[in-house]
Amino acid sequence: MGSPLTNVLNKIFVIGFYRAHAGILLFIFLVLFGAVPGDMLLSYHKALMIAFLTSPLLFSVVFVVWLLYLFKTWHYMAGQLSAPHHQFLFYSISAYSLRSQFLGWLVVQFNMLLPVIVYSAITVSVGLANHCYLASAGIALYLLLLCIAGALFCIKLTHTLPEGNKLSLLLRFGHSIPKPYFSLFILHIFNQKKLTYVIIKGISWLIITAVFALFADVKHDARVAGIAVLAIVVAHVAIVFEERVFEETFLRFGRNLPYSRWTLFGGFIMVYLIMLLPEIIWLYNRFDPLFATQLMVFGLSCIILFHSLLYRIGLAMDIYMQWVLGLFMLIFWIVMFKAMLFAAALCLTAAFALFYYNYYKSFAVLPEDEK
Repeated sequence: MGSPLTNVLNKIFVIGFYRAHAGILLFIFLVLFGAVPGDMLLSYHKALMIAFLTSPLLFSVVFVVWLLYLFKTWHYMAGQLSAPHHQFLFYSISAYSLRSQFLGWLVVQFNMLLPVIVYSAITVSVGLANHCYLASAGIALYLLLLCIAGALFCIKLTHTLPEGNKLSLLLRFGHSIPKPYFSLFILHIFNQKKLTYVIIKGISWLIITAVFALFADVKHDARVAGIAVLAIVVAHVAIVFEERVFEETFLRFGRNLPYSRWTLFGGFIMVYLIMLLPEIIWLYNRFDPLFATQLMVFGLSCIILFHSLLYRIGLAMDIYMQWVLGLFMLIFWIVMFKAMLFAAALCLTAAFALFYYNYYKSFAVLPEDEK
């Protein structure tokens, strides 16, 4: 049984964090375990862990992704502490000794990093079995340092009264620049969701590395590139869902603006074209321009289908992820039959039909602290 302070902190921060981020955590789980055939699951993850343990570059990248995840937990805790109904914590926590505060926050940070810690523990076991002693020790030490850093950060946070929100540099320096309607969500991402965007880009890079490592013997097969692009698109479904929440929360007035549905649909394609720009640049660097263009069109068609689907099924993340997984498997097999352009045309047609006939539906959005 934990101390009263630890119990309160777990209820406020740990449970709230997993509730608020259930969608993206479920998505990561599906990418890691649902996108690989069952008979290849163990060999895939063992190969991925060994590559992580033996490649200094991949080792560094994974450490950076874990650090970004830590920053995400800090961002959530800072946001919760700034909420008016949680500001009693600034005064009640200070009644405990620094040792009690440190132990309480250490447990909270450990619990919030639990998905990373569980996967890392398995990786360490694989590393020890394959005599990667130095890398395994490095993982354990790094995670311990992350937990300690998190506890110290939270102590500092609870000894500093919250300040008002500040606009990002992008909005402060670009306030006089005209902003098209479709750009509002992009500005929202770079003002409020920067860390989420960076984490997803890190996951996207890991997917690219893992797919081409897994299919190294056939890496020049067009189907491998198609599968990689499809996996990258699935990696962005959390941002797609966030866009619809933003639209229903802040842009409901947009349904009364004199924009045709063709214009709005084109605007959403522009949004995802910009959001996928790093991956598109990678495509043109790796493949010839014609094939890179085909892959870009295929990726945009898939992501706009996942976007338009939400106009039909609503803002239920659990139902949405089931649809995403089902569509992923369907499109995956179409790509395997070397019909990527057919898949792109099918996705784009279905996306526009879903958008056209369901755009004017409205869905309730839960407040941020109730998600």
